[in-house]
Amino acid sequence: FEFDQLVLAIERGATLARLKDEVVRLRRVVADAQSWGELVGASPTMVELYRMLDRIADSAVPVLVTGESGTGKELVARALHAKGARAKGPFVAVNCAAMPEALLESELFGHVRSAFTDAKTSRDGLFVSAHGGTVFLDEIGELPLSLQPKLLRALQERKVRPVGAAA
Repeated sequence: FEFDQLVLAIERGATLARLKDEVVRLRRVVADAQSWGELVGASPTMVELYRMLDRIADSAVPVLVTGESGTGKELVARALHAKGARAKGPFVAVNCAAMPEALLESELFGHVRSAFTDAKTSRDGLFVSAHGGTVFLDEIGELPLSLQPKLLRALQERKVRPVGAAA
């Protein structure tokens, strides 16, 4: 080997290694810029969504995710849960349109023993069970009017009153 050729080969090898590392790093940056948790997309609308989610991810306030049916509201809620301060807690999804009013009230807020027929024991509701995590209320627009004040109190005061409990 001639010394000049050896130096050139080593320099090219080092440059190639640096370029490979740079490509890996840049691919990671591009992938991160085009996703947020399980959400994927690089359109201006999605990038704005990622920015908004970054701002609220560690917030303790309730978040309203709106959109047409099938647009990914639950995916947004799950991504927000996974990347936020509540990630270590449970994620509980409830379809408000799929349950009768009495059952939905008991599921969300719990009940005390003897509150209704077959209530042989007291039971915590999903708000209590999900403490430290996230409750996703799907189809919240279908929530019966009679339950809306109770939900408002739970959201504002972070307190729930089980079905059948004394005021």
